[in-house]
Amino acid sequence: MDSHSKLRNYGIFRYFCNRFSYILEKRTTLNRNTVYKMLDINTIEKLDRIATPFYYYDMDLFRKTVNTAAELASKYRLKVHYAVKANVERRLLEYISGIGFGADCVSGNEVLHAHDCGFPAEKIVYAGVGKSDKEIYNALKLGIEAFNCESLQEIFVINEMAHIHKMKANVSVRINPDIDAHTHKYVTTGLYENKFGISQHEFDKLIDILQKCEHINFIGLHFHIGSQITRVDEVFALECKRVNEIVAYFERNGLKVQNINLGGGLGVDYDDPDGSAIPEFETWFRTIAENIERREDQTVHVEPGRSLVAQCATLISRVLFVKSGETKNFLIMDAGMNDLIRPALYGAYHKIENLSASQRTFYPTHQAYDIVGPVCESSDVWGAGRLLPLSVRGDLMAIRSTGAYGQVMASRYNMKDLAPSVFSDALDEAPQVVDYFE
Repeated sequence: MDSHSKLRNYGIFRYFCNRFSYILEKRTTLNRNTVYKMLDINTIEKLDRIATPFYYYDMDLFRKTVNTAAELASKYRLKVHYAVKANVERRLLEYISGIGFGADCVSGNEVLHAHDCGFPAEKIVYAGVGKSDKEIYNALKLGIEAFNCESLQEIFVINEMAHIHKMKANVSVRINPDIDAHTHKYVTTGLYENKFGISQHEFDKLIDILQKCEHINFIGLHFHIGSQITRVDEVFALECKRVNEIVAYFERNGLKVQNINLGGGLGVDYDDPDGSAIPEFETWFRTIAENIERREDQTVHVEPGRSLVAQCATLISRVLFVKSGETKNFLIMDAGMNDLIRPALYGAYHKIENLSASQRTFYPTHQAYDIVGPVCESSDVWGAGRLLPLSVRGDLMAIRSTGAYGQVMASRYNMKDLAPSVFSDALDEAPQVVDYFE
């Protein structure tokens, strides 16, 4: 590429920094004083050669996170089912199934995909308020560990289908414990007015139905109170206290509760992904162990999703244009809300870093930017008023902590291409940047 092409492609400032960096004494390095640094200088230089946007997966961090959860689950005698809805990337699921975890699914296709990725049918549980007849039949035929039923009518339907096909279905019942998880209203699931689970006013009718359904094998109770829970000790201790009361009620009324499934919900640190690369599994599991009442023959299950995968992935994008308004400066990126909808849907915060600026030998200034995507919607905003080093066309940008609810919620809105997965141990296989000025 000649110098004129570089100026068109990257902008004057970035071209100057790359062209004359040898004159300056040495490059500024990234801060390595944090617990885990995913995007170091060497990695950034390799990522800069890959066509954007894409999801970058740090496989070392992913494996370390899963292994940590597995070790602590064993220490506290907990069974783990990965919440598949957080991320369905095959490589991740194959590793998680290989370590011995089960799968928590919320659709028929998730059940089939999990099984195809190595999860044994007897380790797959199937939740969700709206299971279709087709989905129930396929899961029944597969022989899954349990249906987590969320309404009385669903229990009737499963019992009748099992009867017709001369089978018996394992069933856990999802209970709405009416607990405030102190999280975003869109991801709380355990309050009385939420659509999930069976509430206390139906308990007696539920017990009567379970005792009469001959093709249902009742195995336990399932709870889930919300996602992105950061008040870990307080919230999960409260959940356990309420669970203890409900389990005791069911057993006093003639139903043996073999399995206690406490769901998931452990939050991750979106503000400091490097300083808190691995979530507080120790606090979560210890809180459960100290507060749950269980017999020796009872098993206690948890369903982490976000906490296993969020921090291992970063959405990598590039600055297309820098636009200066009367009161604001905009960075227009090539990744949009079609790639990651959380900020537009929840107003969710993701840390944003200018990776190219971290390689430059000096930082002439910092500036506040509204960082936006290319999608034709005003809500396509990554962050407003974010303070970043002076940024220019062609700069490589990182939207952090996107391993959970990123690719799984992506769409082709505006007919945009889906951002591919790029793995840290397979960078050579990634699609390379094409220079359209040559």
